[in-house]
Amino acid sequence: MGAMTVMETSPGPAAAERHYTISEVAEATGLSAHTLRWYERIGLMPHVDRSGAGQRRYRDRDLRWLTFLGKLRTTGMPVADMVRYAELVREGDATFAERQRLLEETRRDVRARVAELQDTLAVLDHKIGSYAVARREAAYGADVASGS
Repeated sequence: MGAMTVMETSPGPAAAERHYTISEVAEATGLSAHTLRWYERIGLMPHVDRSGAGQRRYRDRDLRWLTFLGKLRTTGMPVADMVRYAELVREGDATFAERQRLLEETRRDVRARVAELQDTLAVLDHKIGSYAVARREAAYGADVASGS
């Protein structure tokens, strides 16, 4: 499957849309087949097409949605909120305000976490700098003691 990326754009209207198997989607997204099935069960992936034999047939739009869900997971958004967001999307344009509110809350949480991580990084940088100074002083002291 090599050349496919999760961020692929949809083909033009004249082109036939590509379908992907669950194993191709698992490989492309890093999610397990079990997780993809679970996403369907809980309502995060509600309308995955099926072949005549009942096998899942994912489309480019599904890959884009999974990419977005991955970003929401990275933010730390609880799965229940992700499911609620997915429900709102299915309900249509009348839910724009509530979707925006959910994403704004998540953005606030992410900004707070980023600030906390920046503070932590500053502490680490300070500690690393103090070790660098201590090592230089120790090396200088060793040089002075040996007469170099």
